[in-house]
Amino acid sequence: MRVAMYYNNRDVRLEEMPTPKIGPGELLVKVLASGICGSDVMEWYRIKKAPLVLGHEITGEIVEVGEDVDRYKIGQRVFVSHHVPCNTCYYCLNGNHTACETLHATNFYPGGFAEYIRVPQLNVDRGVFLLPDEVSFEEGTFIEPLACVIRGQRLAGLKPGQTVLIIGSGISGILHVALARALGAGRIIATDVNEYRMKLAQNFGADIVMHAKEDVPAGLRQINKNRLADLVIVCTGALPAFTQALQSVESGGTVLFFAPTEPGVNLPVPINDFWRKSVTLMPSYGAAPLDITVAIDLIRASRVPVQDMITHRLGLAETGKGFLLVAGAGDSLKVIIEPQR
Repeated sequence: MRVAMYYNNRDVRLEEMPTPKIGPGELLVKVLASGICGSDVMEWYRIKKAPLVLGHEITGEIVEVGEDVDRYKIGQRVFVSHHVPCNTCYYCLNGNHTACETLHATNFYPGGFAEYIRVPQLNVDRGVFLLPDEVSFEEGTFIEPLACVIRGQRLAGLKPGQTVLIIGSGISGILHVALARALGAGRIIATDVNEYRMKLAQNFGADIVMHAKEDVPAGLRQINKNRLADLVIVCTGALPAFTQALQSVESGGTVLFFAPTEPGVNLPVPINDFWRKSVTLMPSYGAAPLDITVAIDLIRASRVPVQDMITHRLGLAETGKGFLLVAGAGDSLKVIIEPQR
């Protein structure tokens, strides 16, 4: 079968490898759509494991069912989760599924930028979700990234009527904008350094867009009755964005660090000020199974208009072009790879 083998962001090659053989309890899935995630182009994170086949936002069709699999059958349309929790460890039992060691160790093989994937038994048990008839394969590639956004806003406790500032309007930021709008946020402000993405943020529900290099805290006070944001969501790994977030949160508010920085970067935090102002700082990584089911329902109900977020659809041979588009953060939002063409 054909795969897109990742060496670095500028070197993604179309190569051949054997179609995976499945064993008892496993599935073989023909990949029909696979989204390029922002984390796929975090070169510092990916290159240490290269060469490898990336891609974890996938949908497809079951083409082979292993022995002892009775919940699924050939021909079913599915979304497959790459990371799955054990559901029995200390972290899972306390609602922290994305801290589960099993979740960090699981994946399907070889990756979503391939014509076929083998779904291991554990993933079959708790990471395969039937795709509703109303959800297309390409819409289904948004299930995983939207689930991550749902988890972040759930943990941050977004309430209707709150003022939300979203720093960074790439696909994660746009999904945060759209979800906050669907959940009844009072006022949504989005920032970016790219005029194209600022316009997209407004199209998908931001009430106000600001250039990230402006004095954002001052702008917030001007438009928000001298108040800052109740919830600030950081969707870019640039350190100035994290610093700006700390300056933009209202007393009693929350800063959600949705994106990571590079390793070794430290953020100076005004502990005394935040202690007095009851500010909460929190990260969010990945998604729990509950968030995936909510994401499927929201997409099926068209509450989050993911179809309109797709800017590029490319064949497997053009995966390298897709990586350059996403890494360049230019005039693109969501790039979908279709491995069967």
